[in-house]
Amino acid sequence: MKIELPDKVAEQLQMKGTDNVKIELRNHDAVITTEASEMSLFQRISLWWYLAPAMLSAIAFNIFFATKNQNQIPLSGNTSLGTTVILGGVAIGTLMFAIFFIRERRNQTNTFSANIYWRNFPVVILSFAVILGLALLGVFWLLGTIFAGATFDRLTSTIIFFIFESIINYLMIYAAFSISSRTLVRLFTLVIVSGAVIAMATNGTRKWWQYNLSFLGTHLASNSWQFNITLMFSALIMVALIDYIFVSLNAIYPHSIRLLTLRVLLTAMSVDLGAVGFFPNNAASHDIHDRLASFLVYFIIILIVGIRWLLPRIPSAFLQMSYSVGAILVTAEVLFKVVGYLSLTAYEIIGFTLAFGWVVLLLQFLQELVDRGTRVFYVEATEESKRVKTKDLN
Repeated sequence: MKIELPDKVAEQLQMKGTDNVKIELRNHDAVITTEASEMSLFQRISLWWYLAPAMLSAIAFNIFFATKNQNQIPLSGNTSLGTTVILGGVAIGTLMFAIFFIRERRNQTNTFSANIYWRNFPVVILSFAVILGLALLGVFWLLGTIFAGATFDRLTSTIIFFIFESIINYLMIYAAFSISSRTLVRLFTLVIVSGAVIAMATNGTRKWWQYNLSFLGTHLASNSWQFNITLMFSALIMVALIDYIFVSLNAIYPHSIRLLTLRVLLTAMSVDLGAVGFFPNNAASHDIHDRLASFLVYFIIILIVGIRWLLPRIPSAFLQMSYSVGAILVTAEVLFKVVGYLSLTAYEIIGFTLAFGWVVLLLQFLQELVDRGTRVFYVEATEESKRVKTKDLN
């Protein structure tokens, strides 16, 4: 049997001449791969790409503490192993991510990287830097708690530093190779959820829940900048994600007024989310904060009501779920403002959780639309000639 692949498939597989392809059956699906595309990321990442920078930074680490005549280095503290790993890891790891992200974009081996505009490049880099920094802070807070008061000699500290830096460099290079729009959706979810949880945890003793959710961003809250930065960074990630998704959708559904309207609404909602963090609920900006927070509710309601007309090929299950979310939000509004049953904190948590979850599901559905238009092809097989005719989905 001879298979004729569509030009778009051959282009995405980067086939040359008469390259052979492998068809692998996975459950009820058939996956086509080439030898080049089958190469795992572990094979593509050279050992020296992450070991050489780690070695150089470890030498610098040793020299730094040698000049201070410090032979015993504490695990945690201002000048410690943990602090240097965090600072060096974020700086070098982010640099490695940026280098290989640009490399993938220029080589166009990663479809996502190739379609990311340079205007969104700083957002993607900063987002991964923030996540890396938060992860390292969490790791060394945990280690400092478990091994309280632990110190190491300079050679042992240098070895531990080298191991951590090697792992960080590898993970950041791996992230640059494997980044996709789905990764950004997870990143958006991780940033906003972790930021909100950390803000709630650090303000537990101040009984933030007796006020409202916005209290976490005021000057009365502990580390209010964390909550506000979370909102602003989440907005930036969402803007970059929306930009990528709708540029890809425009190639599939050109000149669609409905998709353009949806893009404008989602982008405006993202900007509004960032503005809520930029103008915290302090006395000086209380009025504008309340208005911006109200606009978020309006955007969600408009999107839920209009989603039937704004999205092509919307499944009935998603539509039913959207209307259910809308009904619960309206019920919560009545219970809070009319009946007086819900407290402000309960009302805000219910509204935030439902609206945030719905937006994440919407972004995932939009990504599925992109995948259908760029990665799905139908084939027709005829037994008589044993030849396979193909036709593009579009």
